[in-house]
Amino acid sequence: MRTTIDMPDALYRKTKAVAALRGSSMKELIVRAVEQEIAAKAAPPAKGKRRKLNLPIIKSWTGRKLDLSNFDFDDLLG
Repeated sequence: MRTTIDMPDALYRKTKAVAALRGSSMKELIVRAVEQEIAAKAAPPAKGKRRKLNLPIIKSWTGRKLDLSNFDFDDLLG
């Protein structure tokens, strides 16, 4: 399929130079880069590695912990 993309002039020049150094065309370089990007996003995390989640943390001035194990969060929605 044919498509047209707009890219900054500096990026175009760098892309063209990298393709020439590798002995490939710009089309081959761009297609390979897009394939790698899509494959990286679609691949599940490596086994044993979990994605780190940044949850909001509320620090207590007293150092005590708040036990919410029996709290009914549905009450907040009602």
